[in-house]
Amino acid sequence: MTLGALLDLGVPFEVVGEALDAIGAGRARLAVNRVVKGGIAAADVKVDTNGHILPQHAASPPPTASAATPPPVPKKRAQTDPAGQKFVAIKFRAETEERHVHVDELGEKVEEVIQRGHSHGDGAPHSHANGNHAHYHYADIRWHIARAPLTDGTRARALDIFDRLARAEAKLHGTTIDEVRFHEVGAIDSIVDVVGTAAALDWLSPASVTCASVAMGHGTVKSAHGVLPVPAPASLEVLREAGGVMADGGIARELCTPTGAAILASAVTAWKPSPPGRVISVGWGAGDSDLADRPNVLRVVALSPMRLPSEVAAAAQTGPVAVSSGVPASPYLMSPSGAVISRGDTVWQVDANIDDMSPELAGPASDALFNAGALDVWWTPITMKKGRPALTLSALVELDHRDEVIATMLRETTTIGVRYTELHRTVLTRKMVEVETRYGLIPVKVAFEGDVMRNAAPEYEACAKAARVHNVPVKLVLAAALTAYSAK
Repeated sequence: MTLGALLDLGVPFEVVGEALDAIGAGRARLAVNRVVKGGIAAADVKVDTNGHILPQHAASPPPTASAATPPPVPKKRAQTDPAGQKFVAIKFRAETEERHVHVDELGEKVEEVIQRGHSHGDGAPHSHANGNHAHYHYADIRWHIARAPLTDGTRARALDIFDRLARAEAKLHGTTIDEVRFHEVGAIDSIVDVVGTAAALDWLSPASVTCASVAMGHGTVKSAHGVLPVPAPASLEVLREAGGVMADGGIARELCTPTGAAILASAVTAWKPSPPGRVISVGWGAGDSDLADRPNVLRVVALSPMRLPSEVAAAAQTGPVAVSSGVPASPYLMSPSGAVISRGDTVWQVDANIDDMSPELAGPASDALFNAGALDVWWTPITMKKGRPALTLSALVELDHRDEVIATMLRETTTIGVRYTELHRTVLTRKMVEVETRYGLIPVKVAFEGDVMRNAAPEYEACAKAARVHNVPVKLVLAAALTAYSAK
């Protein structure tokens, strides 16, 4: 459903086809047709799951294997899919303005029905008896994608989606990520869904992605592990890690599969309603089943965030400003010509002065605040009345998670009250780039001011993990990652 919605939005079929060719699946596996679900015309994507797409020796990859240079992805074209449906491409990498994508629900009642993946949440009958329906291990999938001739953005996004699934599976089954064996999400159609969607998102290159909530459903679902509760444990764990907002959806069935949850978790930059903006394009993706009370579709809306004309010039001088008309300000700082140079938003700082808590509780309190949705947490030494040494606990949080962070601070510390203040901030736009080093693949966060790269920083946790695996100092992994990024 996600892939269908993105194709309907305007992503050329050729972009997805090139990615599927690169991983050995082949674009011929994908059939795209126009169907009507509950009165809504939508793109229906079907995947041929016969045969294999990964080499059989992938579990023991040659250590010297490396990815070929990926072919460039065309920036603007229209493509006709095999079924004869034409999806007209619109390019989102505009030079003078950034685009925003919002994954939306239909009306007030209908929540998102996130892609069917391979766990058969739509209730479709399925059999593995013919032996032609391949499943793969996480290590095989990751090794294959890492070395396939994909674009850097497609590769990084696809690996991030599968990494999220692997972390969820490892936690649920009490094992390590390297030992994870996929069942449903390791099937061919899920690999095609993930890589195809990653290619579509890379081509769109939105400045931000929002989603208000994810309808999960309720009841039970059959899986390779037997009957499981809905929401599926892996779906729930993926959303928990990402800080995703869930809703029931009002149907006794699985509405969000682990694959769908991981795609959303990787793409969404803020779990909140759509910001104001000019609608550029709308895409609809169809699910398999016909639901009794709603169209079984997923909607994706592409927006150009808007500001009042008088604010555009003012923003270049003063940064983000409030809009007196009652329309929320755009989250983008623009030059007088309209070019986006950075992104601004509103956050809340929650503080508490604490002078009677054991230092042993500081670490768990910080972890709990991050899990509650805090963007950052820090402690500051202070001196309180009567000369008492104390600490100020501070957390930065978006409005959607402010109350949860306040409740967590009151619960996890000995404070009897907190204070909170609304703040405005300006941040550089950023993206993640994965680089290959002698210590493995390391993600690097790259920050931009307009088109100018201002900073590149390897992700510390990934570097620390690689350092432990290879028994080397973390500084060597950090240096190797920066060197690899500079070489790219």
